[in-house]
Amino acid sequence: MKIVFAGPSLHGHQIDWTGLVPRPPAALGDLTQAVSDGASMIGLIDGYFGWTASVWHKEILHALAKDIPVYGAASLGALRAAECAPFGMIPVGRIALAYQRGELDDDGDVALLHYPAEAGFLPMTEPLVDMRASLDALRDAGVLDAAAYAHLWTRAHTLNFRQRTVAVLLDGLPAERASELASAYEIHRVSIKAQDALELVATMRAATPSAPHRDWDFEPSFPWRRAGLDHPAKG
Repeated sequence: MKIVFAGPSLHGHQIDWTGLVPRPPAALGDLTQAVSDGASMIGLIDGYFGWTASVWHKEILHALAKDIPVYGAASLGALRAAECAPFGMIPVGRIALAYQRGELDDDGDVALLHYPAEAGFLPMTEPLVDMRASLDALRDAGVLDAAAYAHLWTRAHTLNFRQRTVAVLLDGLPAERASELASAYEIHRVSIKAQDALELVATMRAATPSAPHRDWDFEPSFPWRRAGLDHPAKG
């Protein structure tokens, strides 16, 4: 059973889940539960943080120690893949590789707010990695000159992920210019997160489960046992 944790990164895309089992964004304990449920392969795309405990690195090591391949991409999955790649987790896509190389180093670069499952995990704000890619596209299309690009990129970078929307980005510009850029942004919008998430789905669908290489042993530490992750509930 190939389990994929995904939510807002795939919003708006029609996914062929043949051969895969989709689950909502992961929180603490969800990967361990997937192992208990019989996962043969795990893909981590989206995960929760802030208001609830995030997927713990130890959960990933636990899965790898059970010879279960774990892939990560796009969002929290990209962060964890970069951090756990030395232990055998597999980074997928541009974002995960950028974190792994140190080109990205801030968790907030992929963070966003989104609506719940009932609304299809519709994004409420824009992740910085996607906003930058969209601004790059506007510049390359000649919509933004160097000065306008620099101004908007600086503003995007200073916005907290909770406020980072196109409307807030363009706030303060003359109304006509803001309207023009908002329309152009929609035309040239780029989502690297979606691209990477789709790549993970395709990669896992085509992959044959095989034990990841490792030269370490899993240690069930006291914090691990105290968290109750040794014996997750059976689904």
